[in-house]
Amino acid sequence: MSGAHRTDSAEYLARVARVAPAIDAAAEKIEDDRRLPADLLAALHKEKLFRLLLPKPFGGEEIDLPTFFLVLNAIAEHDASTAWCICQTNGCATSAAFLDADVAQAVWGDDPNAALSWGPGVGKVAEKDGGYVVNGRWQFASGSRLATWLGGNSLVTLNGKETLRTLLFPASQAEMIDIWNVIGLRGTASDGYAVKDLFVPKNYAVTRGSERAELRYEAPAYFIPAHNWYGTGFSGVALGIARAALDLFKQRATEKKPHRLTKLLCEDPVVQADLAVAEARLGSAKAFMLQEANAVWGDVVKRGEFILADRMRIRLAATYAIHEAKEVVNMAYDAAGATVIFKGHPIERRFRDIHTLTQQSQGRKNHFQNVGAFMLGLEPDLPSPY
Repeated sequence: MSGAHRTDSAEYLARVARVAPAIDAAAEKIEDDRRLPADLLAALHKEKLFRLLLPKPFGGEEIDLPTFFLVLNAIAEHDASTAWCICQTNGCATSAAFLDADVAQAVWGDDPNAALSWGPGVGKVAEKDGGYVVNGRWQFASGSRLATWLGGNSLVTLNGKETLRTLLFPASQAEMIDIWNVIGLRGTASDGYAVKDLFVPKNYAVTRGSERAELRYEAPAYFIPAHNWYGTGFSGVALGIARAALDLFKQRATEKKPHRLTKLLCEDPVVQADLAVAEARLGSAKAFMLQEANAVWGDVVKRGEFILADRMRIRLAATYAIHEAKEVVNMAYDAAGATVIFKGHPIERRFRDIHTLTQQSQGRKNHFQNVGAFMLGLEPDLPSPY
């Protein structure tokens, strides 16, 4: 395998380290305002963290799969909402490889602070003068409040067949709809948006299924469907949340003496044993995900394509990591006692974040069944890549 397709992970983790103090300082504001503040966004853009998966010709970094996992993991140790927005917008940025170069340049290349976001829903379109007139409403678009462009799934007719495509349009042309009143990941601003009678040129309609025939820019990163980048990144977010919760718990355990007890929490043999098991769960889940990300990336580069077996490997490792992370956070929350039930406690925030994350499609437990079916030579019941 060519070293040219390997990323220097240390370089990108250094970028995270440089911006980490700004993330920490903004954490409470992110939670309260349900937005990433402007000064933090500027710092993240300066480190090009919204361009990790963008093709190089348009100012992107084109990092490899394991580095993407490690970067999201590191960011999430500081704030899960920040990491989630970076993961979502980077997954969307892979669509640049499926657009005409002049379109990708207009969306990303001409604006160093560009970001694309989208969410589920299906718009209605009518063809008109080399484009589409679209009406639609979409929602759960993480990062939509920081996005400069939005995308809306819509059914269009191609070669006489109705096909799902994502139409891209400036965020300023959409009506934003505040729906994101949730328990966790509050700062992702995963709101809704709508357009009415909006004209979108045909070359701003892009596949989100990563059909190889529609690839305009050939590189290993774009052989991998965006959905699998999301799975890898969001597993990193989950494990970062768990790492932070466990470290916070260890610090708390050395300081807290539970009510009506004579010993510190850290002196409780049950707590000691539970902590050791949690550390093993967290470490093994991270190692498994990193192992699979490395192996899949190597195979994709060598083979020149992404196959179903690769998808199953990522799916198993990512789903496992997400649920192991949840169990680790649950341990920290349960053992910490009544102190952490109050809003604003850093462990309480991680508890809400991880329990929101597991409700997202990447955390569905039926992924295990699909992988198991594949292992047994059966056809997995795969969801749509959209």
